[in-house]
Amino acid sequence: MAVGRLMFMAGLAGLGATAMAPVAHAAGPVTRAKVALTGPDGRQLGDAKLRDTPSGLEVTVRGRGLPPGPHGLHLHMVGRCLAPDFASAGGHWNPTGHAHGRDNPRGAHAGDLPNLSIDADGRGRLRFVVPGARLIGSGGLLDEDGGALVIHAGPDDYRTDPSGNSGGRIACGVVLPG
Repeated sequence: MAVGRLMFMAGLAGLGATAMAPVAHAAGPVTRAKVALTGPDGRQLGDAKLRDTPSGLEVTVRGRGLPPGPHGLHLHMVGRCLAPDFASAGGHWNPTGHAHGRDNPRGAHAGDLPNLSIDADGRGRLRFVVPGARLIGSGGLLDEDGGALVIHAGPDDYRTDPSGNSGGRIACGVVLPG
Protein backbone atom coordinates (compact mmCIF):
# COMPACT_ATOMS: atom_id res chain seq x y z
CA MET A 1 0.00 0.00 0.00
CA ALA A 2 1.44 3.41 -0.90
CA VAL A 3 2.32 5.83 1.88
CA GLY A 4 -0.45 8.35 2.42
CA ARG A 5 -3.19 6.14 1.02
CA LEU A 6 -6.05 4.97 3.19
CA MET A 7 -8.56 2.39 2.13
CA PHE A 8 -11.76 2.58 4.14
CA MET A 9 -15.01 0.81 3.49
CA ALA A 10 -17.99 1.45 5.75
CA GLY A 11 -20.03 -1.63 6.57
CA LEU A 12 -23.79 -1.64 6.41
CA ALA A 13 -25.50 -0.17 9.46
CA GLY A 14 -25.74 -2.78 12.18
CA LEU A 15 -23.15 -5.00 10.51
CA GLY A 16 -20.07 -3.27 11.91
CA ALA A 17 -17.34 -1.67 9.83
CA THR A 18 -14.42 -2.97 7.90
CA ALA A 19 -11.24 -1.05 7.19
CA MET A 20 -7.77 -1.55 5.91
CA ALA A 21 -5.48 0.53 8.10
CA PRO A 22 -2.57 2.37 6.48
CA VAL A 23 1.09 2.07 7.31
CA ALA A 24 1.36 5.87 7.31
CA HIS A 25 -0.81 8.81 6.34
CA ALA A 26 -0.26 12.16 4.63
CA ALA A 27 0.97 13.88 7.81
CA GLY A 28 3.75 11.29 8.28
CA PRO A 29 4.20 8.16 10.37
CA VAL A 30 1.26 7.13 12.52
CA THR A 31 1.90 7.57 16.25
CA ARG A 32 -1.73 7.76 17.43
CA ALA A 33 -4.87 5.81 16.66
CA LYS A 34 -8.50 5.66 17.74
CA VAL A 35 -11.16 3.00 17.96
CA ALA A 36 -14.97 3.17 18.06
CA LEU A 37 -16.22 -0.01 19.75
CA THR A 38 -19.60 -1.26 18.59
CA GLY A 39 -21.79 -4.23 19.44
CA PRO A 40 -23.32 -6.70 16.98
CA ASP A 41 -26.34 -4.40 16.58
CA GLY A 42 -24.13 -1.42 15.62
CA ARG A 43 -24.66 0.38 18.94
CA GLN A 44 -21.57 2.19 20.21
CA LEU A 45 -20.26 0.51 23.37
CA GLY A 46 -17.10 2.49 23.95
CA ASP A 47 -13.96 3.90 22.44
CA ALA A 48 -10.22 3.68 22.75
CA LYS A 49 -7.12 5.72 22.02
CA LEU A 50 -3.72 4.24 21.25
CA ARG A 51 -0.44 6.14 21.33
CA ASP A 52 3.16 5.16 20.71
CA THR A 53 5.39 5.99 23.68
CA PRO A 54 9.06 5.23 24.40
CA SER A 55 7.88 2.31 26.62
CA GLY A 56 5.44 0.82 24.12
CA LEU A 57 1.86 1.24 23.00
CA GLU A 58 -0.28 3.16 25.50
CA VAL A 59 -3.93 2.16 25.32
CA THR A 60 -6.87 3.93 26.99
CA VAL A 61 -10.25 2.19 26.76
CA ARG A 62 -13.66 3.48 27.83
CA GLY A 63 -16.63 1.12 27.85
CA ARG A 64 -20.30 2.02 28.25
CA GLY A 65 -23.52 0.08 27.99
CA LEU A 66 -21.71 -3.19 28.68
CA PRO A 67 -22.71 -5.96 31.11
CA PRO A 68 -21.18 -5.48 34.60
CA GLY A 69 -18.10 -7.49 35.52
CA PRO A 70 -14.68 -8.23 34.04
CA HIS A 71 -14.31 -8.64 30.29
CA GLY A 72 -11.40 -9.96 28.25
CA LEU A 73 -9.86 -7.26 26.07
CA HIS A 74 -7.57 -8.10 23.15
CA LEU A 75 -5.89 -6.55 20.15
CA HIS A 76 -6.69 -8.62 17.06
CA MET A 77 -4.62 -8.89 13.91
CA VAL A 78 -7.16 -7.89 11.24
CA GLY A 79 -8.79 -4.46 10.96
CA ARG A 80 -12.24 -5.79 10.20
CA CYS A 81 -15.29 -6.00 12.50
CA LEU A 82 -18.21 -7.77 10.88
CA ALA A 83 -21.22 -8.62 13.05
CA PRO A 84 -22.63 -10.68 14.53
CA ASP A 85 -19.58 -12.54 15.91
CA PHE A 86 -16.66 -10.31 14.84
CA ALA A 87 -14.70 -13.39 13.75
CA SER A 88 -13.47 -11.24 10.86
CA ALA A 89 -11.00 -9.59 13.28
CA GLY A 90 -8.98 -12.82 13.21
CA GLY A 91 -6.84 -14.07 16.06
CA HIS A 92 -4.92 -12.07 18.60
CA TRP A 93 -2.16 -9.78 17.43
CA ASN A 94 0.95 -11.83 18.12
CA PRO A 95 4.05 -10.46 16.38
CA THR A 96 6.40 -12.30 18.77
CA GLY A 97 4.85 -15.78 18.39
CA HIS A 98 4.23 -16.31 22.12
CA ALA A 99 1.37 -18.26 23.70
CA HIS A 100 -1.60 -16.43 25.25
CA GLY A 101 -1.64 -15.05 28.74
CA ARG A 102 0.59 -13.25 31.18
CA ASP A 103 0.29 -16.25 33.56
CA ASN A 104 1.15 -18.78 30.83
CA PRO A 105 4.84 -19.78 31.01
CA ARG A 106 4.96 -19.47 27.17
CA GLY A 107 3.09 -16.12 27.10
CA ALA A 108 2.27 -13.33 26.80
CA HIS A 109 1.88 -11.89 23.34
CA ALA A 110 1.20 -8.27 22.33
CA GLY A 111 -2.56 -8.83 21.90
CA ASP A 112 -2.94 -9.89 25.54
CA LEU A 113 -4.44 -7.01 27.47
CA PRO A 114 -5.75 -6.58 31.03
CA ASN A 115 -9.41 -7.29 31.73
CA LEU A 116 -11.77 -4.34 31.42
CA SER A 117 -13.89 -4.02 34.59
CA ILE A 118 -17.39 -2.71 34.01
CA ASP A 119 -19.32 -1.35 37.00
CA ALA A 120 -23.03 -1.65 37.78
CA ASP A 121 -23.92 1.32 35.54
CA GLY A 122 -22.31 -0.36 32.50
CA ARG A 123 -19.20 1.82 32.44
CA GLY A 124 -15.51 1.13 32.80
CA ARG A 125 -12.17 2.71 32.00
CA LEU A 126 -8.70 1.24 31.68
CA ARG A 127 -5.26 2.63 30.78
CA PHE A 128 -2.15 0.51 30.29
CA VAL A 129 0.99 0.12 28.17
CA VAL A 130 1.80 -2.86 25.93
CA PRO A 131 5.60 -2.99 26.44
CA GLY A 132 7.66 -2.71 23.26
CA ALA A 133 4.60 -2.63 20.96
CA ARG A 134 4.18 -0.09 18.14
CA LEU A 135 1.44 1.03 15.77
CA ILE A 136 3.66 0.80 12.67
CA GLY A 137 7.02 -0.60 11.69
CA SER A 138 8.34 -4.13 12.03
CA GLY A 139 5.64 -6.18 13.79
CA GLY A 140 3.43 -3.11 14.23
CA LEU A 141 -0.32 -3.38 14.71
CA LEU A 142 -1.19 -1.31 11.64
CA ASP A 143 0.23 -3.54 8.95
CA GLU A 144 -1.38 -4.13 5.52
CA ASP A 145 -4.60 -5.56 7.00
CA GLY A 146 -4.78 -3.31 10.06
CA GLY A 147 -5.84 -4.27 13.56
CA ALA A 148 -8.88 -4.33 15.82
CA LEU A 149 -9.74 -4.07 19.50
CA VAL A 150 -12.22 -6.64 20.83
CA ILE A 151 -14.16 -6.90 24.10
CA HIS A 152 -15.19 -10.42 25.12
CA ALA A 153 -18.23 -11.63 27.09
CA GLY A 154 -16.25 -12.98 30.06
CA PRO A 155 -12.97 -12.40 31.86
CA ASP A 156 -9.62 -13.49 30.45
CA ASP A 157 -8.03 -16.11 32.73
CA TYR A 158 -4.57 -14.91 31.59
CA ARG A 159 -3.31 -18.43 30.83
CA THR A 160 -5.50 -20.44 28.43
CA ASP A 161 -4.23 -20.41 24.85
CA PRO A 162 -5.42 -18.98 22.46
CA SER A 163 -7.96 -16.55 23.98
CA GLY A 164 -7.88 -16.77 27.76
CA ASN A 165 -11.20 -18.65 27.86
CA SER A 166 -12.90 -15.24 27.68
CA GLY A 167 -15.99 -16.20 25.70
CA GLY A 168 -17.62 -14.63 22.65
CA ARG A 169 -16.79 -11.28 21.14
CA ILE A 170 -19.38 -8.70 22.24
CA ALA A 171 -17.81 -5.49 20.90
CA CYS A 172 -15.26 -4.73 18.21
CA GLY A 173 -13.60 -1.68 16.72
CA VAL A 174 -11.15 -1.13 13.88
CA VAL A 175 -7.94 0.69 14.88
CA LEU A 176 -7.72 3.81 12.70
CA PRO A 177 -4.97 6.46 12.55
CA GLY A 178 -5.81 9.64 14.34
